[in-house]
Amino acid sequence: MRHADLGRGVGDGWEVAGAGAAIRGGAMIGYRDVGGAGLDLKVAGAASVTVLVEFGDRGLTVEDAVGRRELGGFVAGLPLGAMRLQGAGVECIEVRLSPERAYSMLGVPPGSLGRGAVSLEELWGARAVRLRERLAEAGSWDERFELMKSFLAQSDRQRTSPDPEVLDGWRRILTSGGQVRIGQLVADTGWSYKRLGARFEAQIGLTPKRAAMLVRFRAAVDGLLAGRAAAEVAVDCGYVDQAHLCRDVGIFAELTPGSLTAEYLPAIARYRYSQWGNFFQYGAVPSGR
Repeated sequence: MRHADLGRGVGDGWEVAGAGAAIRGGAMIGYRDVGGAGLDLKVAGAASVTVLVEFGDRGLTVEDAVGRRELGGFVAGLPLGAMRLQGAGVECIEVRLSPERAYSMLGVPPGSLGRGAVSLEELWGARAVRLRERLAEAGSWDERFELMKSFLAQSDRQRTSPDPEVLDGWRRILTSGGQVRIGQLVADTGWSYKRLGARFEAQIGLTPKRAAMLVRFRAAVDGLLAGRAAAEVAVDCGYVDQAHLCRDVGIFAELTPGSLTAEYLPAIARYRYSQWGNFFQYGAVPSGR
């Protein structure tokens, strides 16, 4: 299957490909800096697990809750804060996985990824080094996407998945836009609040309360980027008031609602966001995709 290759149509010297190329439980895009524009993005929290591979031998500067370091690629779980990515002449494949799919495909549960980006080598050792080499040698985006799929499939433990109670809670958080009552989730499992919280954090990457906050934030981002007033977005997304919305935007994006839109003005940022918005609906990717 050939994936849409958008060439340089995204503008500002970026070549992009994939348009959300399907992978079971997720999607992929590819992008490369062909005009020397350089990458400088503040990436806000997303309700999905991210795998990013830089294969142009340039590497990325990653700044997150752990600190600032140079990486050839990374895996990041559901974050509590924003991440800044910088690089010159970068060539990347980015994969987004639902936490459910990441639980089996990454070989480690999302909760073990911690608060920041984990280097590919830390997770996969020499396999990760070879992956970057093969992606660089590939002659097309289609070939790179297939290499990426094959690589992830080698780590896939298809019979491993989160507890049914955790999956049900996660899906209800998604379908409600983060507005489900956490107390009701707990009551419906028959577990204690502490037990559900611990299982959720280990298997999804955040407690139910934090996961709901993140999903609600992503719904609010859609409204803000569509040009809607912050007060209107706050009401529709279930915030107590606009100040409550501002607090959550500060937690997950380290910005105000007004400045959040400006952060997505660069062409590559607009492209990335449009693809993940279309394919993830705040992380709700069917596990059979």
